Amino acid sequence: MKWLDHLEEWLIATLMGLATLIIFVSVVHRYAAGFHTPLQDWLLSLNFAWAQEATIYLFVWMAKFGAAYGVRTGIHVGVDVLINQLAPNNRKKFVLFGLLAGALFTGLVATMGAGFVWHNGANWAFHNAFGLDMTDLIEGPTTPDLEWPTWIIYSAIPLGSSLMCFRFLQVAWNFTKTGELPHHDHGHVDGLDDEDPANASA
Repeated sequence: MKWLDHLEEWLIATLMGLATLIIFVSVVHRYAAGFHTPLQDWLLSLNFAWAQEATIYLFVWMAKFGAAYGVRTGIHVGVDVLINQLAPNNRKKFVLFGLLAGALFTGLVATMGAGFVWHNGANWAFHNAFGLDMTDLIEGPTTPDLEWPTWIIYSAIPLGSSLMCFRFLQVAWNFTKTGELPHHDHGHVDGLDDEDPANASA
């Protein structure tokens, strides 16, 4: 399960790349459609009104997975001045309590979010996809510009919170075994450690 170690980076990079591409194409289209060229009529026929809405949703998804990344790497802000003054055994208990409380909270958010998504139209979509009885089920609302089912957008809540809960449990487990918490060095830049000393001095 090595792919799971950097899942958030892959997800965030993919979502950020999509958002950048959508905005780039939208801006180029907006300016290109203003010039009198043989392609102007075709460009004006293209509708990019959905681009801003799509980008907003992509950033919402990035934020949810970014929170899980923060738990895994230890970049979330924490007030631990008093806890660090405690005896090692007491400190360990408080740290574990905090991590497990985070796991409980994010687990509850994921569970309630999944219920909301299910009743917001996901149940209708799954029943429809598998040819099941859809009596008393509603299709659910859609987004204004993309006209996508809103349950797809809201799925960021249970998915991101579930991953965050998993990361809390993972950090708690590692802490019980090693006594160490993930620590993010804000001055560290990936790739600089691998630089050849001879080239660095030159």
